[in-house]
Amino acid sequence: SIYQVITDRFATSDLSTPVCDAGDMKYCGGTWTGIQAKLDYIQGMGFDAIWISPVVENTADGYHGYWAKNLYNMNEHFGSADDLKALVQACHERDMWVMVDVVGNHVGPQNGDKNDFSAYSPFNQAEHFHPFCEIVQTDWDSMNQYNIEHCRLADLPDLNQDQEFVRSTLKKWIQQLVAEYGFDGIRIDTVPEVSKDFWADFVSA
Repeated sequence: SIYQVITDRFATSDLSTPVCDAGDMKYCGGTWTGIQAKLDYIQGMGFDAIWISPVVENTADGYHGYWAKNLYNMNEHFGSADDLKALVQACHERDMWVMVDVVGNHVGPQNGDKNDFSAYSPFNQAEHFHPFCEIVQTDWDSMNQYNIEHCRLADLPDLNQDQEFVRSTLKKWIQQLVAEYGFDGIRIDTVPEVSKDFWADFVSA
């Protein structure tokens, strides 16, 4: 059975529970070291796997992990790369698995200019994204799959997985991420918003 952990909201490195106003939508201080220290608690409830928040560097206030800024940097609010590796190793020593949440549909919100992608890495060119449009409720109601796959969810820049650099980079990235940190599985966010053929390539990577 799998225990989902919102990394920022679970446990701090000093073993305290994060204290903040959740309504502020800001970081509260939870870390990978904090999760590691609570493995007795999680395993004691009968769980043999954990599902952690996305681990990459996020844009401002991306405490949840779903607003990627740089795929190749870890989210320093959660700890260091070594902290993450230590968490995975500690779980494996207990015969527990670790599933990491990943996002291949979008990046974090922009600051104003809808045509400026320079803050992101490695997807920092307009050609890496679909032209601007937004998913609206009628798209969901009518299952307008074209708009769902090509427009922005919650105004988040929508990656163009048909663009060769985007497609190949995402595939290489997930392969390297799993190999480097020893994750046992991945949970993929925003699946309906990306074409099925891309996901087939992604999971086979």
